[in-house]
Amino acid sequence: MDTPDENTTRRMGRNMAWLAAMTLIGLLWLFFDKTLEWRENPNRAVRTVPGANAELVLKRNRSGHYVAPGTINGQPVTFMLDTGATLVSVPARLGREIGLEKGLTGQASTANGYVTVYSTKIDELGIGPFVLRQVRADLNPGMDHDDQVLLGMSVLKQLEFTQRGDTLVLRAPKSE
Repeated sequence: MDTPDENTTRRMGRNMAWLAAMTLIGLLWLFFDKTLEWRENPNRAVRTVPGANAELVLKRNRSGHYVAPGTINGQPVTFMLDTGATLVSVPARLGREIGLEKGLTGQASTANGYVTVYSTKIDELGIGPFVLRQVRADLNPGMDHDDQVLLGMSVLKQLEFTQRGDTLVLRAPKSE
């Protein structure tokens, strides 16, 4: 028969084992969360060199997309480069958070069909060393499940870009 001291010791041992297991699970979760986040956006900490020969070098993520940090009107955002998008497309919820105003209603053709969007104007958009002003954009309520902003051709047409393998290089256009 166990004595009261043995019961206390066993209970304390079980509690310590549970605590150790939960700590291990928490550490593994933190590690894998950061690993998955890195795989989705390998460009979180991109370095750029501003100046006349400014360029931004991006690595493709595991889904095959180019994702990069940037700003809209000074607020940090994550851009996904989309050459198939005519304009910059901002999730409507995110647009409200960063102070973009809804303009005229329109229809946009997306991969998921037609969606009602609202025109807006971005005063200042920054990606790497590039800053663009008065950029046409849409607020898209259909994108509210995501925080990524689609960086469409209204911005990309103002830059030169070259893709080789899993790398995309954005450059300021050469003056002629």
